[in-house]
Amino acid sequence: MKTRFIAVLVIFFSLHSCKNETGVSEDISKIPLNLKVLRFDREFAEAKPGDIPKLKQKFPYLFPKQYSDSVWIAKLKDTLQNEIFSEVNSTFPNFDKETADLKLFFKHAVYYFPNYRAPEVVTVISDVDYSNRVILADTLLLIGLDNYLGKDHRFYRGIEQYIAAGLDKTYLISDVASAFGKTKLSFPSDRTFLAQMIYYGKELYLKDKLMPLATDAQKIVYTPDELAWAQANEEQIWRYFVERELLYSTDNMLAPRFLDPAPFSKFRLELDNESPGRLGRYMGWQIVRAFMNNNDVKLNQLLSLSADEIFKKSNYKPKK
Repeated sequence: MKTRFIAVLVIFFSLHSCKNETGVSEDISKIPLNLKVLRFDREFAEAKPGDIPKLKQKFPYLFPKQYSDSVWIAKLKDTLQNEIFSEVNSTFPNFDKETADLKLFFKHAVYYFPNYRAPEVVTVISDVDYSNRVILADTLLLIGLDNYLGKDHRFYRGIEQYIAAGLDKTYLISDVASAFGKTKLSFPSDRTFLAQMIYYGKELYLKDKLMPLATDAQKIVYTPDELAWAQANEEQIWRYFVERELLYSTDNMLAPRFLDPAPFSKFRLELDNESPGRLGRYMGWQIVRAFMNNNDVKLNQLLSLSADEIFKKSNYKPKK
């Protein structure tokens, strides 16, 4: 019964997203975008020692000058590197779907931010550097494909389960959107819990607009079960925050309890082990959504508004 309920939720939110998308999809489809995607991971894995100079010329930013060619030649022969490439190649035999998803994402970015120019996309192997699985610079997007092999992959043994859960290609575009969001948002100097909640809420609302065909679970990097828990307990979470006067608190421990990646949120109650982590981000998202539903504000205007103004004008009421 629980599985069926979750499936219905996922379908509902997918249909809701599709409905919102139709209003701008025609304009977005007309946006010209020539997205360049280079599979460096594959080019390097298939290279011979004599190909290193050509690769260095083509991808100079991936070959630090302090390392001699002998380092890269040794890497070509490394058995672990070859095993990683084999697994990446198995998961991503081609990059067609991801390229289409990236192109759609960047078309949305250009639609909402007309001066934005999509970067060149380069796929790499990062030795499972999951903390930096996506790096977005002004004109370059690096994606470490070995961080998207699926949560149960043997390469991820020893990694905390709540981290490994996000190492799946289902969340690849969401990670790109998070990286994009950081280029548009400044972390608040206001140290209150509310300001930090709203910061993450803005980032997630950006995903509503830039990847509207994704499920809410994909946007926040939750499993469907975790999203269903957050939705079912929204009122109780909000009551907890309000009754304990946490919104305007500057307690540094609130971030690790409710905002930072973690196996669960820390209410210090029996329900802790049932809860997903980062519920403060989820609540900030709902506040920002309520604000945008109740106010005539453009997306780029939202990003510069203070948390206090957003909260007071949101008329947010948790779902019961």
